[in-house]
This record gives sequence, structure tokens and C-alpha cells, in this order.
Amino acid sequence: MSSQDAALKALTAALPETVVLTDTDSLYRASFDNLRVSRLPSAVIRPRAEEDIGTVLRLANEQGIAVTARGAGSATTGAASPMPGGWVLDLSDWKQLHIDAESMMAYAQPGVTVEELDRAARAEGLFYPPDPGSKRFATIGGTLACNAGGLRGAKYGVTRDYVYGLEGFMASGAFVRWGLDVKKYVSGYNIRDLWIGSEGTLGIITGAVLKLLPAPRAQTTLLARFPDETAALETAHAILRARLVPSILEFLDRQTVECFRRRKVEHGNLDPWLERFVDGALLLIEVDGHPAEVEENGQQLETILREAGARFERATDFDAAERLWTVRRGCSHAMFALGDTKINEDIVVPLRSQHALLELIAEMQETIGLPMPTFGHAADGNFHVHIMYHRDDPEESQRAQEGIETLMARVVEMGGAITGEHGIGLAKTHFLHLQHTPEEIRIMRALKDTFDPNGVLNPEKLFTPFKPSDFPREMVRMPWDH
Repeated sequence: MSSQDAALKALTAALPETVVLTDTDSLYRASFDNLRVSRLPSAVIRPRAEEDIGTVLRLANEQGIAVTARGAGSATTGAASPMPGGWVLDLSDWKQLHIDAESMMAYAQPGVTVEELDRAARAEGLFYPPDPGSKRFATIGGTLACNAGGLRGAKYGVTRDYVYGLEGFMASGAFVRWGLDVKKYVSGYNIRDLWIGSEGTLGIITGAVLKLLPAPRAQTTLLARFPDETAALETAHAILRARLVPSILEFLDRQTVECFRRRKVEHGNLDPWLERFVDGALLLIEVDGHPAEVEENGQQLETILREAGARFERATDFDAAERLWTVRRGCSHAMFALGDTKINEDIVVPLRSQHALLELIAEMQETIGLPMPTFGHAADGNFHVHIMYHRDDPEESQRAQEGIETLMARVVEMGGAITGEHGIGLAKTHFLHLQHTPEEIRIMRALKDTFDPNGVLNPEKLFTPFKPSDFPREMVRMPWDH
């Protein structure tokens, strides 16, 4: 009997009532995330109760089996891709959720999606600010694992800013609680924040106490068109210099917008009003808050846009705002008109380096001869840079890999970060040394060894160099592909 078979036998004997899936389809579906690099596990475990998780982890240590927690699988870096032959701990149906409206807190299990949490909070006049683009699918567990931010990050911050407490299991199977449902807590080391963003390598999260805010009473949305990227970005900076703090300030370059326009034309559903906007670079701007403040800020934004010579439209009701959001929501998938494969990197640069980043992207497109449509969060410098190529073309694949290595090195030289919210996972392990000194990496490895001495929690993430380009991508359609 192989070691995997022996481990599986011990697992099913210890948890006879727990669902343990070993069929081919279940293993395949759990073998990759949005990076689409498949690594087949030997079992997918759907625990019934918290004590089941402790049992799984104790057995994993005894049997030397890797364990990877999984939610929706919308991670873009391979963080949810399991170790070959390991176990996947599927927590996607752990969806208990309670809103305490008086304390403005939410108690959520890891399978609750961001959209489900926000909808429940808004029913109580509250809201949950973190707003990843995949919020319909992204789970609380997954967003905690990578410290997701999203569109509203510049005004409202990231996931870490909304966590009072976490509970879950150490690699050993011991139950722990970091923080409580109180707003002040400084007892001992802040292990809670170490778990947030650790991509499942330091512990398994089974519950979170999350901070909610009063829902904004009003909001207004503007879509503005500019002749080029420089004009759009300079206007974004003018908005910030005016001390306006938009809840959303999204930038879309001309290549991104053109992909969207072409897709709409091909499908025969380009709304006539959009034709005024889809021939340039765009800013999508949203302000929220008290009605009087929103109106004042909206008028100030209009003045800035007029002075910049922008063409713009403003919406104050939900339906009109949704129309303005059409471009941003449709641009990512539209990029596949430029190639059947994308490298999607969420780099971050300081505001002072944003123009230099755009110049770098233009320069790189000439150098590598591949499209690099870019959009992102202009107010916090978190840009999603895409390199589009055809994976069956070896030359294009090589140029794409060379391009991403150049991009990462130059971003760090600009004082930026190789990731803002996607995390390291497998995809960015090759670049960790660019961001961190050997001593910094040594400290991080020492933390990993302390929390997980046998290396069973999501191994090979963060520290083990891995090049996704060396492995085939699964050509499958994911739920969020549209």
C-alpha cells in the first residue's frame, strides 16, 4: 500500500461520517485555482465540524501529508493549488453568518462570500468595505488569506483593516483564537495580523469577527474619457491634490478600452451612449457619504474634469451607475481578443511613480512585441498589468516570461511592490527575492517553521521558486469568466 493510500485509509477510519472525495472529477476540480495550473490532490475533504479539522491536521502531521485550504478557488496566483498527492480542505460550504447591528460586527465562517456578507450587512444599514472584483465568488477565508483590497481600497483600506478576531487551527491540530469581538485588544503578540495574508501557510481559519461601517447614505458615479493615459492619470492626481477621497478611482488604458469596444461590436451589443467613451483612456470615479457631501464632491469632480477637457457622464441612481460600470466589469475577459493566455500581475507603485510605470509599459510593449492592457486603482497605485500571448507559440511564451521578469524588477526599483492583493502563491515565488532581503526571507521562513514545523500547511507557496510558464495551463472556463 502506498503512503498516500495508507494516509487516506487512516483518514476515513478516523472520520467515517465526513465527506472525503477521491473521484477523478472532484480531484481535478480542486487541483487548480484561477492560475489554472493543475496539481492533483489525493483527497478532497469537506469537514462537518471544527473538530474534524483538528483531526485532519493531526493525521496530516502523522502521515506527512500536505493540507491546502480552499474556498471558491478564485485566487490568481496558485495559492489554492494543492500539493500533488496532498489533501484539500474544502471550506466553501462553511457559510454561517451573523450580523450584530448594535456592535457593527459580523461573525462569518470562511465559506461566506464577500457579496453575501455585504448584502446581509446592508440589510441592517451597514456595509463591509473590502470590494474585490470577484466579490460574487471570493470567500471571506480566501480574502483573509491574501489580505484582499479591491476597488474601494484607497478610501476604506483592505481586509486587514476590518478584522477584530480570527479563530481556527494550528498545523498541529490545536484550536486557537487570535483576538476577540472587542474593538481594543493588545494581549500578547498580534498573531491575528500574521495569519491575514499568510495564504494558508500558518494556520486554518474557521471563523472571523469582522468590522462593519454604516452604509453610505448617497453616492454618485462618473465615467470620464481622455485622449490618452497621461491625461487620465494626471486628472486622477488632480482629484487627489484637491483633497477629494473617492471611494473608487479606477483607471483603464486605451488598449483595455479598445478590447471592450471590439468585443461589444462583435456581439452587436455596444450601447450607442458608450460610443462617446470607448475611444480613449478612462477614469471611473465614485464618491459616497452624506448626501450634501456627495453633491458637493460631485460638483467639484465635474469642475476638475471640465478643466481637464474630459468627456464625462454622471449618474446618481443605481441603474445609471450600473451602465457606467459596464466597461470596467467587461474589460478583463475582453482582453482575450489579444491572446488566449494572460499573465495578470497586481503590482503597486507609489503615486510619484505612476507616470513612470505607464512609460515602462509602453516601452515594454515595443520591446517584447506583446499587448499589455492595464487597468487598476489609481488612488492607491495598485495596477493590474496584463501580458497577453498565445501559449502554443513558444516565442510569444518566452517573450511574455521575459516581460514579466522585467516588469517585476523595474517595479521594485520604482519603490513598488510585486503584489498588492493577489499574494505570492506559486506564481510570484520566483520574484520574492526582488522584494525582500535574504534576512527578511530568513525571518519569514523561521515564522513558517515555528507555526508549521512539519511543513504540512500549503507547502511550496511563497518560498519555493516556481515558474507557472514551465507548466501547462488548464483551458477551462471558471464561474467568474464572462
